[in-house]
Amino acid sequence: MFGMRNVPLLLLVLMQLLHACSALDNGLALTPPMGWMSWQRFRCITDCDTYPDECISEQLFRRSADLLVSEGYADVGYEYVIIDDCWLEWNRDNMTNKLVPDRKRFPRGLNVLADHIHDKGLKFGLYQDFGTKTCAGYPGVIDHMALDAETFAKWDVDYVKLDGCNANLSDMETGYPEFGRLLNETGRPMVYSCSWPAYQSEQPHFESLKRHCNLWRNWADVQDSFQSVMAITDYFAKNQDSMQPHAGPGHWNDPDMLILGNYGLSYDQSKLQMAIWAVLAAPLIMSNDLAKVRPEIKEILQNRDVIAVNQDPLGIQGKRLLIKKKIEVWSRPIEPKINGEYSYAIAFVSRRVDGSPFSITFTLKELSLFNDNGYIVQDLFERNNKMGVFRKDTKFKTRVIPNGVSFYKFTAL
Repeated sequence: MFGMRNVPLLLLVLMQLLHACSALDNGLALTPPMGWMSWQRFRCITDCDTYPDECISEQLFRRSADLLVSEGYADVGYEYVIIDDCWLEWNRDNMTNKLVPDRKRFPRGLNVLADHIHDKGLKFGLYQDFGTKTCAGYPGVIDHMALDAETFAKWDVDYVKLDGCNANLSDMETGYPEFGRLLNETGRPMVYSCSWPAYQSEQPHFESLKRHCNLWRNWADVQDSFQSVMAITDYFAKNQDSMQPHAGPGHWNDPDMLILGNYGLSYDQSKLQMAIWAVLAAPLIMSNDLAKVRPEIKEILQNRDVIAVNQDPLGIQGKRLLIKKKIEVWSRPIEPKINGEYSYAIAFVSRRVDGSPFSITFTLKELSLFNDNGYIVQDLFERNNKMGVFRKDTKFKTRVIPNGVSFYKFTAL
């Protein structure tokens, strides 16, 4: 039995346990999550009679899970199948107040769909909103957070995206952590994606984000255009000094979905988004029609060398290092680390519109590469393309097409 002299020790233990329960602390997303989400490509298409292959329905998500496996995406790490907005009935259940999946589009409920996704060796993700309603007007979690967290656990959800429409900004600093705590209390491991920084005009509270969320949307939604992708990269570059230190295993800045395979990006612009997202240690969440991704785009999405950069276990987010003659240099420290010197993934991104590829030369010092023994360089978009060894007194030359990228791994020797 505990004597009175042990009461302070007992209180200390209880306080520690209480502190642990108040944090997300789920041990998930130790590398950026990879998967597929419906929103960017399929939005809120709910007319299944007119658009049977595009509407937000059980059929769409079963098919997408099947394609992740049959088309090789699962083999390279894409594992989450995530339903975004517009999956609900317009009202909660009258008797229980529980959320109700649309009865016509998800006639068998969500457990059957979750079982199918899990049977494929994949994981199941679901969207909700911290507000009174979702962005599309369906019921949000406000006033029902404990109930909804428990419902998600019973539906075997593995990933929760919580949006922030129709909510008071002043409530987000406490509300988002509270929902994360409630998810944690269910006992089911669920990756928690928060959106509250995207709705704030002031500097986010990164320490709270890191403590309560596995990833968080920092800024505006990506749209299906190259202009949108570059606006997001510019935002990340402008704010990198405040954002970058807070990314790491279990907690990631999120620039939003990969739009490769849709309508807005050319082949080379697709490589550009993939390269920058790898440097940023961004979640690789595709939003496209997997049945219609062209082979050359599929090859970019499944590039194991680029994915390895994104999934580097060190978990250090990269930065835009410099701009020279409208060529941006994006650099990320990665493994292996030799005698205290990191290896690096470096993307050379062209903001030029010359009409022809632009050749440019850098010293290794300009690229912040200081390893005395030099680096062996590999072109990450060209298979087996080892470019040789570059010492600190040699120069590195690359050629970048307009609105394109050249992407290399500099492995420290």
